[in-house]
Amino acid sequence: MAYETEDHETQYCFPAINSSCIKTKRSTHEYNIMYVFFSLLSVWTVFLNLLVIISISHFKKLHTPTNMLILSLAMADLLVGLIVMPLEAIRLIETCWYFGDTICGLFLLIMGLLTCTSLSNLVLIAVDRYVAVCHPLVYPQKITTTRTIIIICVCWFCSSAYNFSIVIPTSQRKYTCYGECTYMVTFVWKITDLFLSFLFPCTFIITLYLRIFYVAHHQVKVINSLMRSGKHLTEGSVRRKSESKAALTLGIIVTVYLFCWIPLFSLSLTPNTSMTFVVAYFMLWMVYVNSALNPLIYAIFYPWFRTSVKHILNLSKIFKAA
Repeated sequence: MAYETEDHETQYCFPAINSSCIKTKRSTHEYNIMYVFFSLLSVWTVFLNLLVIISISHFKKLHTPTNMLILSLAMADLLVGLIVMPLEAIRLIETCWYFGDTICGLFLLIMGLLTCTSLSNLVLIAVDRYVAVCHPLVYPQKITTTRTIIIICVCWFCSSAYNFSIVIPTSQRKYTCYGECTYMVTFVWKITDLFLSFLFPCTFIITLYLRIFYVAHHQVKVINSLMRSGKHLTEGSVRRKSESKAALTLGIIVTVYLFCWIPLFSLSLTPNTSMTFVVAYFMLWMVYVNSALNPLIYAIFYPWFRTSVKHILNLSKIFKAA
């Protein structure tokens, strides 16, 4: 749709280039509101996830396998707020891409990498909680901090390789107009990516959590019955109750993630109409907002996070608390 200025002249992203994309005209007031809103959202996302990263990295008592996975997820969320949100906001507000083809390729690569890595982390978190709740006796031997860090590194590497295989073949494509930065993939590859990057891992996560919640519910019932009968709880029973509570909290994170992502992926199979693009941008920013929601969930459900944040914000105590 062409937008025109008050003197009825069409605005272009690059006026000196004949094949330039048409730029959407916005009022100064609209520009200011959008830039302030997206800037605050980006800063807030970076700040919250930075608190999570510092908390887990600084306090040695928090160096557990589960927290290493949370750390990896927070790192991906921080990069979303630091890199993806600002560039995506400029692209949305200006309706033009001013940073060239090379930066466009890197942007698409980083965006895909962080998406893949976040979902991989959620898969690992589901596996971690499954073993902790359903097989608590083997958890300390099978799931160690060192093994978890190695697996996290492998996931980041595989996610990078997978997204290179998508972005590099599309980097030499011809644009419909000069000043855009979009994926151009075939329908077959789109379906393949839908299964590999979303349907299969999400089905796997949901299946594991259904089993986790069933076992956790049974364990909590047994523990509560022991408490009501006045029997002394063993250390193992207390630990299982704690693991069940942690599984519930991480289950909420997974649920919020799926709630943000499912609508966007459902649009990937719809025809490319103008209404779809409008809705897709809204769904896309729901995904980005998810990166700011995870730390809030930690703050609500994890006492260790609230305590560590107090130490971090009070710099006089952070060195004593290490």
